[in-house]
Amino acid sequence: MLAYIARRLLLVIPTLLGIMIINFVIIQAAPGGPVEQMLAQIQGQAVDATARVSGEGGDGLASPDAGSDNASGGNSQYRGSRGLDPELIKEIEKQYGFDKPPVERFLKMMGDYVRFDFGDSFFRDRSVVDLVYEKMPVSISLGLWTTLLVYLISIPLGIKKAVRDGSSFDVWTSAVVIIGYAIPGFLFAILLVVLFAGGSFLDWFPLRGLVSDNFDSLNWWQKAVDYLWHMTLPVVAMVVGGFAGLTMLTKNSFLDEINKQYVLTAKAKGLAENQVLYGHVFRNAMLIVVAGFPSAFVGILFTGSLLIEVIFSLDGLGLLSFEAAINRDYPVMFGTLFFFTLLGLIMNIIGDIMYTIIDPRIDFERQAN
Repeated sequence: MLAYIARRLLLVIPTLLGIMIINFVIIQAAPGGPVEQMLAQIQGQAVDATARVSGEGGDGLASPDAGSDNASGGNSQYRGSRGLDPELIKEIEKQYGFDKPPVERFLKMMGDYVRFDFGDSFFRDRSVVDLVYEKMPVSISLGLWTTLLVYLISIPLGIKKAVRDGSSFDVWTSAVVIIGYAIPGFLFAILLVVLFAGGSFLDWFPLRGLVSDNFDSLNWWQKAVDYLWHMTLPVVAMVVGGFAGLTMLTKNSFLDEINKQYVLTAKAKGLAENQVLYGHVFRNAMLIVVAGFPSAFVGILFTGSLLIEVIFSLDGLGLLSFEAAINRDYPVMFGTLFFFTLLGLIMNIIGDIMYTIIDPRIDFERQAN
């Protein structure tokens, strides 16, 4: 097993490198990089200044020197550079590191990331690590509570549906599962806001933030209640869209095991149904469900909360990543991509280790040979 884990850890390196290269090439080819963002801001300020001058002059025309200014920077590769001093453009390129070839920039970036030096945000004037650390509590809260509730609901429900397959209970719970799967989480979140957060009906839950403004002045149990009060609606919105798939996976896994020969043999020996179900079937049927927990947690934590964060005004990692992509904040984009991709790859290895813990009969090292 140790040899298998070592091989998997070594495979993390080329996998991570390939992901970073692909994303780097795609993002470099996309228009509207940080240099163009800065040029657009400068041009916007220049337009405002011109408007003020023309308003004061009363003729509504730019100065005679405007034509010569527009000529400068005309040969630049950046859109929006017309009318700007080429030396200014070079200074902006140097500021963002674009004075170097792409290959050199990529190698420097990966060298820094290997040392876990993720640099500073282009537009927030803060380090990437500080930004992620600041947003982490929101995303961890959403991911942890959502994953916990999804598993607590889906596994018992899936087992019950498998045991009572074809019954009225199975039919109406399947209808609920299908509805939950069909409704997008963000749409259900809007419905919750309308019904329970002062939208049109009740005003039971807050609509903004992870905690109240007076959180620091509360005692410990009031802080716990306040925190849960704020998390209720966002977590419910994410759970509704997340429990359907796991419920059906659990049911189908148990049905597959229940119909196997060893279950019939155990029943023929006179074992009670619960002894057969939880003593024999459970370990085999839950293998794929429990082993997938690390990956499921990472998926919910870092990919499924953007719209929920926007609707409930929660400033988490999803919103940070979205704003970084819109603003072309490359250090935030690539830094979070590197860290969370590495975390996801490691979680996959932990998932394989959990397979062997749950069922010692599985030997990945022997299968690899």
